Amino acid sequence: MTQAYWDAFFQLHRGLPREGPGEAQEVAWAAEVAGVKPDALICDAACGPGADIPALLKAAPRGHVSALDKVDAFVQQAQDSHGDDPRTTIFCGDMTALTGPFDFIWCAGAVYFLGVTKALEAWRTALAPGGAIAFSQVYWRTDTPSPAAQEGWADYPEMTDEAGLRAQIDAAGYDCVATRHLSDKAWEDYYGPLDQRISQLRPNASGALTEVLDEAEAEAALWRAARHEFGYLLSVVRPR
Repeated sequence: MTQAYWDAFFQLHRGLPREGPGEAQEVAWAAEVAGVKPDALICDAACGPGADIPALLKAAPRGHVSALDKVDAFVQQAQDSHGDDPRTTIFCGDMTALTGPFDFIWCAGAVYFLGVTKALEAWRTALAPGGAIAFSQVYWRTDTPSPAAQEGWADYPEMTDEAGLRAQIDAAGYDCVATRHLSDKAWEDYYGPLDQRISQLRPNASGALTEVLDEAEAEAALWRAARHEFGYLLSVVRPR
């Protein structure tokens, strides 16, 4: 990707509340299933602009959330929103190099970049004894995805179904405690604000920005048309 493309990408995404599907209810469910205690030490790996930090703090009101992302702009946004809370540490960092120990590692949508097995293997040493990981990952909900859905995810040939995700979890030496399909609301909480930003930028867009807006519109349209074919699976796992 060119610098012009990335400049346009951040022009679209800068200041948006989320960088992927999710909602507070999903965080609360995962924390409850994992048995997160009120004083837990939590890591928000690849936190983006920090949308999930409030829900993580609610799950562990006497605990601490260490939130990191590799993108400076997202880290700054998270710091602006949540950095004044002494229960948070927000910084620019690599999610493959977590130190811990953490009682709970939360990762919304970013395992995609590493692969499930690789991410879980990397995070094992960052978990405190008895700790758990919760992550959401895109997956096929059907054995026969439509040509449109297949084309939309052609750049991610590793995409699999729930059984495939469970196999990847097992290969990393983890047990799957519970899974949950992300709700339509979780997706609209991401795409709704994105739609509004696209509408604001579209009238004066050209070049790389037009390309970025077109891609974002196509992505949202694909999910709305084929949401029964793919989605995000939220998995809570614990090392054996």
